[in-house]
Amino acid sequence: MPGVTHLAGSRRVLLWTLVVGMLLVWFANLDARSLIRPDEGRYAEIAREMAASGDWVTPRLNGLKYFEKPPLQYWLTAAAYSLFRPDEWTARWWPAVSGVLTAWLLWIAGRRTFGRRAAALAAFVFATMLWPVANSHLNTLDMGLTFFLTLALAGLLQAEQAGREDPRHLRWMALAWLGCAGAVLSKGLIGLVLPGGAVVLYLAATRDWHLLARLRIGTGLAIVLAVCAPWFVAVSVRNPEFLHFFFVHEHFERYLTTVHHRTEPWWYFLPLLLAGTLPWTLLAAQSVAGAVRAGPPGRPFRPGLFLLAWIVFVTVFFSASSSKLPSYVLPVFPALAWLMGDRLDRIRGRALVWYGVSMLPLAVGAFALGLRATHYANDRTPVVLYRAFEPWILGAAVTMAVAATACIVLAARRHLIPAILALGLGGLGAWQLAITGHDALAPSFSSAAFARAVKDRLDPDCPLYSVRTYDQTLPFYLGRTVTLVAFEDEMAFGLGREPDLGIPDIGTFATRWRAATCAYAFMEPGTYDELVAAGLPMTVMERDTRRVLVSRAPTSGPARP
Repeated sequence: MPGVTHLAGSRRVLLWTLVVGMLLVWFANLDARSLIRPDEGRYAEIAREMAASGDWVTPRLNGLKYFEKPPLQYWLTAAAYSLFRPDEWTARWWPAVSGVLTAWLLWIAGRRTFGRRAAALAAFVFATMLWPVANSHLNTLDMGLTFFLTLALAGLLQAEQAGREDPRHLRWMALAWLGCAGAVLSKGLIGLVLPGGAVVLYLAATRDWHLLARLRIGTGLAIVLAVCAPWFVAVSVRNPEFLHFFFVHEHFERYLTTVHHRTEPWWYFLPLLLAGTLPWTLLAAQSVAGAVRAGPPGRPFRPGLFLLAWIVFVTVFFSASSSKLPSYVLPVFPALAWLMGDRLDRIRGRALVWYGVSMLPLAVGAFALGLRATHYANDRTPVVLYRAFEPWILGAAVTMAVAATACIVLAARRHLIPAILALGLGGLGAWQLAITGHDALAPSFSSAAFARAVKDRLDPDCPLYSVRTYDQTLPFYLGRTVTLVAFEDEMAFGLGREPDLGIPDIGTFATRWRAATCAYAFMEPGTYDELVAAGLPMTVMERDTRRVLVSRAPTSGPARP
């Protein structure tokens, strides 16, 4: 019928307009912010050194062997540098694209399991939640890991939907195992541990032992080995010390001991999960509570219960670890989004009103925080930086308040889809404003401006030292490595293998510095004051509240007091 066809066409146009608009907002600020320390600078620099050296087997950080993580994201980022150039956009492109691909998987794979509308809502919810948005715009490894783990989940859901006798079952399970392989190459053995643990927990709850046969474990492990083994073999042949450090130190010792000094209480991730699901926190809680009843018990496979097993296992696994970072729990969010999309699709009446109401106090609180942002200033992050950040916080708070109010009004009138769109788009806009505005604090968290001010004044033939500190963003923005002085931290392994690339103590550095005719040194103000008091000859080239750059001899550039 012409009328029906016209209506369907209009909906498609609106849908694609929404998608394109969200993509523009998603990618608009990738290069609007300087890279911040530590993670963004670290992973950007490893990829820069890989692209510059042409060695795609042995990852290096500041010229030193660095085996804490596998190389997949380094490869992808280095490839972007080679095609374009090293900058903030190319450094962050893979996490941003991974976030989009994860949302796309939620839509594509969720249609057969939860229905077309529920799958679309799941993708929308994921793309507007605080934690997925934030981690898609930071150069860390966790969004890439989350994408591959979601690919594994998507393959399993599709395979179970098809059934063991369907010829497509093997293809879907092969895709699931390919996702596990990508996760292993992204961040190590958790690419197998997390899916495996979720399966074990699900089996304990359902006694569906036939699932083990349907997983095609033999074929799957062959796929993982085919994808991952070539790099693991190559790096081990070149670096015999790799296997012990990567598998024993970076997996078992990191998990079981406090060697990385990232200890937090067992409940550390619970508030992060609550905050990370904003503006859908109430929906998330309801979805988890209802997941136990999702799907009739008589079915061979209960997707809602499996997703709940995934959420519980990932959260408990990282909560039990002796090393915790906020982004570790990110793989929970795609599974959570599927449950949330399914519940949101079944909401009737004015229930959405309460989602908007729950956000108003938070928006008011954020606004009040913005007005008091300068109270958090200190000697290292001065008032002027927080004053520049204030308008962005206030803008994000107002955006969220307007969106919550619109959701309340629309839901009260039973315009459910417009209410959902209002709340979600308001969330995305608020998070992007806050993320973009954080660049106001960049002088405190990034050496970008500092490095640009001195880069052209540094003689590339003169050594550059970093004394008692290492700013992860400095080598990236200078385009060169530094010689570490009396500093090891995460470079201890690399320095242990190549000690000539560092200087172990201040005494040795002072001797070398006095003998040099040309040299530069980067340090914190406290270290500078100590060395001046000790009589070490230094000329200040540049300084701010966190950094001092000195030279051994007067330079052609103006000195900075």
